[in-house]
Amino acid sequence: MDKMKKWKNLCKAKDIVEVLNKKHFKASYVETLEEARDKLLEMIEEGASVAIGGSTTLSEMGLVDILRNGKYKFFDRYQDLPFDPDIVEIHRKSLTADFLVTGTNAITKNGELVNTDCTGNRVAPMIFGPKNVIIVTGVNKIVGSLEDAFKRIREIAPMNAKRIKHETPCVETGTCVDCDCKKRICNFTTIIHNGIKFEGRIKIIIIADEIGY
Repeated sequence: MDKMKKWKNLCKAKDIVEVLNKKHFKASYVETLEEARDKLLEMIEEGASVAIGGSTTLSEMGLVDILRNGKYKFFDRYQDLPFDPDIVEIHRKSLTADFLVTGTNAITKNGELVNTDCTGNRVAPMIFGPKNVIIVTGVNKIVGSLEDAFKRIREIAPMNAKRIKHETPCVETGTCVDCDCKKRICNFTTIIHNGIKFEGRIKIIIIADEIGY
C-alpha cells in the first residue's frame, strides 16, 4: 500500500476508535487483516460457542476453516444443508452463542453501526442474544452520516447479492432497484446507536486498510 494512503487509513482508524469508545463500545485498531485475525482469536477462549455473520472480511481471513478446525463449538451456517429447516435452526441456535463474529456494512463518524440483512440472522444477534459480539471491519466502511450509510448499503447490495448467488434484479443491472422478490437481500435494517446498555459487549476491531465490500 502507498505510504501516504496507509498513513491516512491509520488516522481514520485511530479517530473512529476514539469515537466508538466514547459511545461505550470496546474498540481497537490494527494495521492488517492478519493482525485482526490474531487479535480476534485472542478474544475467544477455547471451548466457547461461536457463530458468525456473513462477511467478506471474515472470509478473506479464512475464519470458517479456523473455527471448524479449532477447539470451539462452531454454529456452522456454511454446511451443505437445506436452508429450511436445517440452516434456519443453526441461525436460531446462534442466538445463544458465547460469541458472534461479524462485519458491518457501515460505521458513521458519529459511531453508529448500520447494517442491512436478508434473513436477519446477522443483525438480530448483533443487537441481543450472544454474550459477546466481535465486529471486524476495514476503514472503507466509515461514512459521514446515517444517510451516507444507507447510500453505501444500496451501492454494495448488488455485489453482495451476486456474491451469495441470489437471483435479484440488481445482479443483472448492478444497481439497487428496491425490488420485491423472494431472493431480496435487503429485508432488515438496523442502527446500533451505542453500546451503553451492555457496555463492553460489542467489541470492534478496525483494520487500517480497505477490506471487503
